[in-house]
Amino acid sequence: MNRRTLLKRTLALSAVSVAASAGLLTPGQVLAAYPKAAFEAKDTAAALTAALGTGGFEHSDGIEIKAPDIAENGSVVPVTVEVSSALSNVESISILAESNGTPLVATFNLSGSEAFISTRIKMGKTGDVVAVVKSGGKLYGNKKEVKVTIGGCGG
Repeated sequence: MNRRTLLKRTLALSAVSVAASAGLLTPGQVLAAYPKAAFEAKDTAAALTAALGTGGFEHSDGIEIKAPDIAENGSVVPVTVEVSSALSNVESISILAESNGTPLVATFNLSGSEAFISTRIKMGKTGDVVAVVKSGGKLYGNKKEVKVTIGGCGG
């Protein structure tokens, strides 16, 4: 090992150790907030209330959900949500699978970015995939039915 590399690593480790012992590196500052009540809610309205403050949303065709009509395997269902420019100032996008035991799948907080999400979700059985967009303090949503042939949540 090179002497300079050893010296750099030793100094870096020392700096991190001092910062951790002084309380400057605490997990609370590093980790994101986890909305436990929202992800443990048993129905869509309760999940939305815990995550976004209200359980109802207004239907909007400006939210496009791309998902397969028939998902052969419920453990990996690709879902893409794109919000048209008609809904400006998008604050967050939440994805819910209504037929799951706990419907909230994900919430993406956006600030100044393009309102586009692409991910894979897990679905236990056939049901609606719901995308809820928070824009201007109001909630807008759209649904798409996805038929699942092999369940992904233990079925």
